[in-house]
Amino acid sequence: MGRPRKFTSVKQLEKTWEAYKADCDNQKVLTHDFSSKNSEFVTAELKRSITYTIEGFCVFAGIARSAFYEMYAEKEPFSDTVTRMREECEVDARKKFELQVIPSQLAGLWMSNYGYTTKTDTSVSGSVPVVISGEDELED
Repeated sequence: MGRPRKFTSVKQLEKTWEAYKADCDNQKVLTHDFSSKNSEFVTAELKRSITYTIEGFCVFAGIARSAFYEMYAEKEPFSDTVTRMREECEVDARKKFELQVIPSQLAGLWMSNYGYTTKTDTSVSGSVPVVISGEDELED
């Protein structure tokens, strides 16, 4: 017998995932700036978004990452939902890079989580057939 599941249905997992994404998209941050016009410091509360991650979801849901993968990633009927969650994390990160919400200098670091690399392959492998024709064939 193992640990009890945090999510007993796919619907419950999906509902918690949607709540996590809403939380990520609606983070509140305080900013402080000096207003030279009024000669005073001004504070404002702004809405910011943070990138979705499976790790962040696990913290949000109160479940260990290892338990999440063990109980849901490879188990039916949850595996399709977990795959979609991973894909949404990747798309969210890509959008934030393309919209410059996340500095492009961090692209290699973030996107390596999804199998992307900054390395370029300059070696050529395989063989290419070379055909050399004689003068007889060229004259025809």
